[in-house]
Amino acid sequence: MEESGAAASPLFEPIQSRRAFEVVCEQIRQLVATGKLKQGDKLPPERQLAEQLAVSRLTIREALRSLENAGLVVLLRGPRGGAFIQNGSDDKMTEVMQDMLDLGTISLADLTEARIFILDSVVRLACERATEEDLELIAENVRSNEIALASGSREVRLEHATEFYTRLAAATKNKVMMLVVRSLTDTIKAILQRIEIYPAQDLAVSRRQFLQALRARDPEQAAKEMHVHLQKLHEHVVKHAAAQKKSPDLIPQAPHR
Repeated sequence: MEESGAAASPLFEPIQSRRAFEVVCEQIRQLVATGKLKQGDKLPPERQLAEQLAVSRLTIREALRSLENAGLVVLLRGPRGGAFIQNGSDDKMTEVMQDMLDLGTISLADLTEARIFILDSVVRLACERATEEDLELIAENVRSNEIALASGSREVRLEHATEFYTRLAAATKNKVMMLVVRSLTDTIKAILQRIEIYPAQDLAVSRRQFLQALRARDPEQAAKEMHVHLQKLHEHVVKHAAAQKKSPDLIPQAPHR
């Protein structure tokens, strides 16, 4: 955070508001947006913030908790503790998506349709932008996944699946794609932890065929392989989730380009 000299104008401005903590949050967000606060910067102590903003310390605490929940601030205890700006997290996006799915605000069909379209773009970008290192990392995951499939461990298999999509998204070199894919993958992972595991043989064949198309930099074939896998996975999830909730959810057929 930039040091303020005696003559320099203060970073924070006094505020008057019925929901003052929201305005405190907004000021801090604006300072981050303008680059005056950066990742790793420590905010002033609670008392100093309260004085600069002309609000109560309770309001400051409420604002910091809100920013912590949003993933913008991390609160650390101890002699070197305090409120620090962090680089954000996709955990909150995942939590919101999972809550909306559990509450029925979005459906499994919505989620799968979004995954199909988003991963279609991810696959095409990966075919174009993946480096040899990216391809080897994905191939390594595919090989490790086959060993995990043989072990039958649900947790290990799900971790390999998460890693597969993370590495694939990283090959796009697009940070937003990486963020969205991670959130969608974690949401599906939470569902798969509660139902019968996906057939190992189907997954092994699908991964090998996809990797072959990706290495050939064939976007049409790679996208087709991904689409077929996601469609089969959705049907598997619907079948077994319906057995639990007694509410089957049919997916609209999302065309691949």
